[in-house]
Formats: sequence, structure tokens, C-alpha cells
Amino acid sequence: MAVSDPRWRRRKTARPSEIVAAALEVFAEKGYAGAKLDDIAARAGISKGALYLYFETKEELFRAVVRDAVAPNIEAARAMAEAFPGSFAQLVPLLLGRVALVAGTTRAPAVAKMVIGESRNFPDLAQIWHDTVVSQAIGLVSGLVARAQAKGEVVPGDPRLHALSIAGPLVVGMLWREVFVPVGAEPVDLGALAVQHARTVLDGLLARQEAAA
Repeated sequence: MAVSDPRWRRRKTARPSEIVAAALEVFAEKGYAGAKLDDIAARAGISKGALYLYFETKEELFRAVVRDAVAPNIEAARAMAEAFPGSFAQLVPLLLGRVALVAGTTRAPAVAKMVIGESRNFPDLAQIWHDTVVSQAIGLVSGLVARAQAKGEVVPGDPRLHALSIAGPLVVGMLWREVFVPVGAEPVDLGALAVQHARTVLDGLLARQEAAA
């Protein structure tokens, strides 16, 4: 195939996303320490030398995985929340359902497990994950809680702590699936967990007039 062939140019443009997709799979399967650039290049169907044209280090690749494969889920949730016309009580089940769907259909939980397990030896992983994923997600929910408090929908309290109480059970469910189910623990239905937790947490968060509505 000639270099001037449009098919070659499309392939070259697509390569960074293909490398990121391959890196996501290798990180999820082997962890950060166990992932080798040779493995990622082979999974992407390119040479290691070609990989270096786009990413010089494994940390740079991890940043790209978080930025391109994980963070867009938060931005999609943000867009949905900002456009949602209903109440906080109606929005929370939708957000938790979206989290359950992402957790059940992507490798994000496996990467989160990797970050937790290897952050002592690779603290930069935790920093990247915190800044790009955790702080953005908690910031989104905190802002929604604060807005609902201003409308009188939600009881007083630290919005960030309320956000942690909303997110916590789903995080535990994801880690349960990644850590304990592979060794024989009974699986957790993340969708059912999202539905049940939404009812439970809203019972405590909603102001009386909202809870009675």
C-alpha cells in the first residue's frame, strides 16, 4: 500500500486510539507493573518502534487510557445531568444506572483495581486517576447536590460527603466484582444495586417535602 494511499493515512490517524484500546486491555489483564510495551504493541498490531512514535513511556500511555477511555464517561454523565429537566430524586437513579452500565460493559473497574493495588509503588497512577476521574466524578455529584440543596430538595450537609455516600456502594460493587468474584464470591448485580441504593440513599437525602412527593 503506497504512503499516499488514503487508506494508509486513515490507518495512521487511527493508530493512537488503537494503541490506547490495546493498552487498556493489557493494563486490565496484567496490571501496570506486569504490562510491557511489547505486549501493548503486539495487541495493537504494530511494532514497538511504531508505538514509540505516539507514546514514549508507559505512564504516558496510562494517561492516554484514562483520558480517552475512562474520562469521557464522566463527561457524558455531566452532559446528561446538565440537560436533565427533572428533580434530583429523578436524576440520581439515572446517574447510578449509568455508572452500573459503564462498570458492567467497560474495563474501567479493572483499571481502578489496578490503580488501588499498585499505587504504593506507582503513586503517579493514583494522582492521574484522582485528578482525571475521581475528583471530576465527585465534583460533578457534589455540584448536583449543592444545586438541589439550594432548591430545597436535599437536606443540609457537606455536598462532598453526600456525594461520597451516593457513589460509595457502586464503587464497592465494582471492586467486589474485580477482586472477589474471580476467586469464587457470589456475583453482585450492579444494575440491581444501583436501583436499590438509589431508593435507600434518597430516603436519607431528600428534604421531607421531596420525600413525600
